[in-house]
Amino acid sequence: MREKFSEQLTLLNNSLIEMGCFIEHAITMAIKALIEQNTAIAEQVIAYDDEIDAKEKDIESLCIKLLLQQQPVAKDLRLISAALKMITDMERIGDQSADISEIAILLADKQYIKKLEHIPKMAGATKLMVRNAVDAFVKKDLELAYQVIQADDEVDDLFDLIKKELIALILKDPQNGEQAIDLMMIAKYFERIGDHAVNIAEWVVFSLTGKNKFGKTI
Repeated sequence: MREKFSEQLTLLNNSLIEMGCFIEHAITMAIKALIEQNTAIAEQVIAYDDEIDAKEKDIESLCIKLLLQQQPVAKDLRLISAALKMITDMERIGDQSADISEIAILLADKQYIKKLEHIPKMAGATKLMVRNAVDAFVKKDLELAYQVIQADDEVDDLFDLIKKELIALILKDPQNGEQAIDLMMIAKYFERIGDHAVNIAEWVVFSLTGKNKFGKTI
C-alpha cells in the first residue's frame, strides 16, 4: 500500500512540474508577444490557457484520489492539501498570462509611448519565482521557498517604478493616457503573478513545517 502511495506522490510531483512548465511557457510567450507586437503568439497564449486548465483538473483529481483512497496523515496530508491550493494559484497565472496577451493584441498596431524596459524585467523575475516555488515543493526545499517570498520585493519595486514612469508620461501628454493605462494593467498582471508565486511558496512552507503564513501551526 505504501509503495503505491509513493508512486502516486511521484506522479503528483511530476504533474506539478509539468504544470509549472506550462505556466512558465505562458509567461515567456506573453511577454514575447508584447515586445514583438505579435498577435499570432498572443493568440497562442490565450488558447494555451485551456491546456493549463485541463492540467489543473487532472492534478485536482489525483489529489482527491490520494485523499480518499490512501487516507494520508500528518506530513503527507499537508503535502497533498498544499498541492491542491498551489494549482489554484498556478491556474490563475495562466489566466493572467492570457490577460496580458489580450492587451498585447490591442497594442500590436500601435507605437509604444516608451521603450519596454522594466516590464520584461518583471516578466523574467516572476517566471523565476514561479519556477523556484514549484521546485521548492518538489525538492522539499524550505530555504528556496523563503527565497521566492523575499524575491517579491523586486517585482513590487519594478511595478512602482513602471507606475511612476507611466504617470509622468500622462502628465507630459494626456494623449499617452490610453496606452499608459494598458501598460499599467500589464505590469499589474505581472505583479499579481508574483503574488501567486509567493502564495505557492507559502503553501510549500506549510507542507514542510505545518505553519501557515501567519506562523500559526495547523
